[in-house]
Amino acid sequence: MKYLSICVISFYLLFLVSFFFFFMSMNFILNDFSIFIEWEVISFNTMNITMTLFLDWMSLIFLSFVMIISSLVIFYSKEYMESDYKINRFIMMVLMFVLSMVFLIVSPNLISILLGWDGLGLVSYFLVIYFQNVKSYNSGMLTVLSNRVGDVALLLAIAWMLNYGSWNFIFYLEVMKNNFDMMIIGSLVMLAAMTKSAQIPFSSWLPAAMAAPTPVSALVHSSTLVTAGVYLLIRFNILLSMSWMGNLLLLLSGLTMFMSGLGANYEFDLKKIIALSTLSQLGLMMSILSMGFYKLAFFHLLTHALFKALLFMCAGAIIHNMNNNQDIRLMGGLALIMPLTSSCFNVSNLALCGMPFLAGFYSKDLILEMVLLSYVNYFSFFLFFFSTGLTVCYSFRLIYYVMIMDSKFSPLNLLNDEGWVMLKSMMGLLILSIIAGSMLSWLIFPTPMLVVLPLYLKLLVLFICIMGGLMGYLISNISMFFYSKALMSYNFSYFLGSMWFMPNISTYGIINYSLMIGNLVVKSFDQGWSEYFGGQQLYFNLIKNSQLNQMLQNNNLKIYLLSFVFWIIIMYMYMI
Repeated sequence: MKYLSICVISFYLLFLVSFFFFFMSMNFILNDFSIFIEWEVISFNTMNITMTLFLDWMSLIFLSFVMIISSLVIFYSKEYMESDYKINRFIMMVLMFVLSMVFLIVSPNLISILLGWDGLGLVSYFLVIYFQNVKSYNSGMLTVLSNRVGDVALLLAIAWMLNYGSWNFIFYLEVMKNNFDMMIIGSLVMLAAMTKSAQIPFSSWLPAAMAAPTPVSALVHSSTLVTAGVYLLIRFNILLSMSWMGNLLLLLSGLTMFMSGLGANYEFDLKKIIALSTLSQLGLMMSILSMGFYKLAFFHLLTHALFKALLFMCAGAIIHNMNNNQDIRLMGGLALIMPLTSSCFNVSNLALCGMPFLAGFYSKDLILEMVLLSYVNYFSFFLFFFSTGLTVCYSFRLIYYVMIMDSKFSPLNLLNDEGWVMLKSMMGLLILSIIAGSMLSWLIFPTPMLVVLPLYLKLLVLFICIMGGLMGYLISNISMFFYSKALMSYNFSYFLGSMWFMPNISTYGIINYSLMIGNLVVKSFDQGWSEYFGGQQLYFNLIKNSQLNQMLQNNNLKIYLLSFVFWIIIMYMYMI
């Protein structure tokens, strides 16, 4: 029990800190002020190293959400990971993960952002390979190498900002708009954000990261790792409006949303379906952010964090009860057997779809109405609304397979809602998933937003959702007909279901060949020419010289005579 106590301590501490930050953020919103703290760590002549913190309503409210979700995830882990002998180490890694995210949130400085950014990348690698098997190792390698691209981009942005004399990007936000140097920095930051938030072409690592334990997935896919890129771009939002970067991001994020929605309808792994839904929602956040609505992106970021964490927790409880089985085809009828877990699962799924008056509705409906009100081309319009339909489609497909379909599991499985610690955690997020949307809409938008549209456009969002849900239910209900049709065009189905071949390209293509080239470079240079003319050459020369020195010290008469003759010859030549 001494190992479990750290769970309870962490839970209470993070829970209290979360409430403190939330009330502090409300104070900041009402009084419209922010705090900029600069602490000089060391000063030497003209050089000074400072640590800066920036606290405004946005960072504080995001901190409170990160804290409350991580506290409930840690409490959930107490029961979910209780059979693990090293649960103490697991909780410490989760706390390191949260600490890295806190560094990233409160930093207006690219150096301290890199500290949190790399902390997230490193600890996420440790957590992905937590269950030590070949699949986890491969997933961890794909995750860490994909994120490394963004880390390099951030390092290049830090190097480029040396032109300005300070890494506090918050001072240069106004200058960024019409400055070529700042456009370069902005494009590097956008690349970094795209890798962390898994936009095309860096999408393949996000479903692979499902090799991590489920509590980690609940934390990673809700409020920490994948949202770090979106949050960074929210801070750099001035760069995206009315520039080529915003247009490019709108295209890529729209395609990400579309691709993940299609992929989730072909997937049968419970956790991967939820991971692909995260990818779809990240695409939605990025695309609305690229259109200049950064507050809406932040609003959806917060509401999505709550119901996505709940969805993963419910999935973890189901997997636990199903004897660690994740295939939705072997589930079914859980609504009768696990009613509390099923209720939480359905509420979070409906919030994801944008069911009226749940958390997701307030942000998602507003986003789609602002898209209708904005100047977007037909292609972007299609991506937004078709992807929303796909979201509802795979959600209803998931509900059918897990809740409604006849049971397919082993009769020896004992299924019940007995995990009270897990249920308590889920209940906390259930309440937030219901009330948080309206609460945040009153906080973030104190002036009520009324979007006036023609009737057919106003009802378009509702129509798309109903059609998507109907399609998802029908596809699942007549699944044999659907699968036979899908198998008739197997290559096309494989293309849609495998994230447009992205995992194959990134693993077998880019990572495999880059590692092979790296191996050749190491053999040719580090262990080849460089070794032969560098370290080994020095080593052999030292050996020869030491052998000669040893021979000279042997006190041999012949050596003395030889050296005497040698010195006489040198003196004679010198005199001549």
